[in-house]
Amino acid sequence: MNNKPTKVAVVTGAARGIGRAIARSLARDGFALALVDRLAQELETTACMITQAGGQCMSSLGDVSNFAGVQEQAASIAELWGRVDVLVNNAGISQPKGILEITEAEWDLTIAVDLKGCFNWCKAVAPGMLKQGSGRIVNISSISAHNGASKHSVSKFAYCAAKAGVLGLTRGLAKELAPLVTVNAICPGSIETDLTKAKWVSLKEGIMQGIPLGRLGTPEDIAAVVHFLATASPMFITGEVIDVNGGAYIN
Repeated sequence: MNNKPTKVAVVTGAARGIGRAIARSLARDGFALALVDRLAQELETTACMITQAGGQCMSSLGDVSNFAGVQEQAASIAELWGRVDVLVNNAGISQPKGILEITEAEWDLTIAVDLKGCFNWCKAVAPGMLKQGSGRIVNISSISAHNGASKHSVSKFAYCAAKAGVLGLTRGLAKELAPLVTVNAICPGSIETDLTKAKWVSLKEGIMQGIPLGRLGTPEDIAAVVHFLATASPMFITGEVIDVNGGAYIN
């Protein structure tokens, strides 16, 4: 491809839900999108949405917990487009089991995807960002990182631990990669997606009673904040955690 884009974003977990909304928002702003996920059919749907709207994207199938695989994916993106300006670490898995039920393998998998996956992609793109002299990383954590799992949460303590780790990773890298690269995190609250809708059928009214703004969040609510962190200029924010939960948790 001769005409390389002037700005490139990588979005992990882009096949559906929050990741899809983030990818579409950045595409509308002119970013070329590298869409990363392990769900081939849903990923292709996201890619079609972007290209049909006039955007530019590539799909990259892979598991964010696989260090070598992520390195290969990042190398392919660099070879195609020559740069990565924004990384959004959104990929994650739920873990509904508590301490009495969870196995070691299930704990390891939760940490590997939800925390190590962020490390893997930061490790893969940070050198290029530093070399080009700029870059922005946005890590998606969770309200559960602050206050643990509520009774309606789809995930329990292992997920909470992994997402709290994402906040530590964010703060540490913000200092390491400054002043050229900003690193921030977002903690979504109760966000209604195709996956959570089914689980919250009988709980929706009770959940909304605990949200001062009186509604569940949408993927677009998160995408709007990611877009700000990815594009705002000037940018004097790094190492910060932005809570997007309608006031359910006020720090």
